[in-house]
Amino acid sequence: MILVSGEALIDLFIGAPGQAGFPAEAIAGGSPFNVAIGIGRLGRPSAFLSTLSDDVFGTFLAEKLAESGVSPAYLQRCPNYTTLSVVATSASGQPQYSFYAPNSADRALTPEALPAQLPPEVNAIAAGSYALGVEPIASAIETLLRREAGSRVISLDPNVRPRVVGDLKVYRERFERLLAHADIVKASDEDIEILYSTHDLASAVRNWLQRGPKLVIVTRGEKGPLAAFGDRIVERPAPGIAVVDTVGAGDTFHAGLLSWLDANNLLTPQGVAALTDEQVIAALDFAAAAAAIVCTRRGANPPSWTEVEQFMAARA
Repeated sequence: MILVSGEALIDLFIGAPGQAGFPAEAIAGGSPFNVAIGIGRLGRPSAFLSTLSDDVFGTFLAEKLAESGVSPAYLQRCPNYTTLSVVATSASGQPQYSFYAPNSADRALTPEALPAQLPPEVNAIAAGSYALGVEPIASAIETLLRREAGSRVISLDPNVRPRVVGDLKVYRERFERLLAHADIVKASDEDIEILYSTHDLASAVRNWLQRGPKLVIVTRGEKGPLAAFGDRIVERPAPGIAVVDTVGAGDTFHAGLLSWLDANNLLTPQGVAALTDEQVIAALDFAAAAAAIVCTRRGANPPSWTEVEQFMAARA
């Protein structure tokens, strides 16, 4: 089972303003939430560790997890309101976010509320995004990953949101501390630019590899993903598609990567450390196909395993 921890929120998509105001559509979201949903849609065992509000949005989020087969065993509820992320989409399909999240439910998880121990069937933990930069959940996740590193795969996705995490230097320091406990890091080229003010992806990923991870993957939009492991760097093309929007694409890539590794009995610390070129290429291609499908849909709407296979077969 893959345990995902982090934020869960409502993406409020707004259209062009009319005479009566902005048309809007409320959709379940949050990067780690999307990863958990994506893994569940792909048919792999998953669970979500976070705190959801008792409000109508929190109930809606819990229902969406259940619909995708994500276990509620590690969910907690509280009276704090659900975070709202207002999303305006640019002409190129890129999302622009505004967050409304003071004292919200998805940052309420405390270290003291963590499960005392995880069962053996939890073989991986995925975490990241702004939950690594807001308290108390940031301290809870760091405590969990430090405790479980070595016995389960730890996968990190910084998915940096500067407007939410506050002091970017503090966020970067925590992320770099966690690299020592990570087996996999999945990031975007934009994450690296925000964190380090550089476009030199090769140097950035090699630096991360030296800090502990065995596999570092960078998504680069239409340029396709790049993976670094051992002394090798592998690049793969992105599938050609008509983009509706890119919301949830990186999260779906992360879900696809972990799901492929899990389905192929490679999602263990030993399995990740011993990945071959062929296995990495297959994982990248599967994850990129899953992400491409999401980009043809509005919002974060991950595909099933069958949909990914059909998509790949049509382009073989």
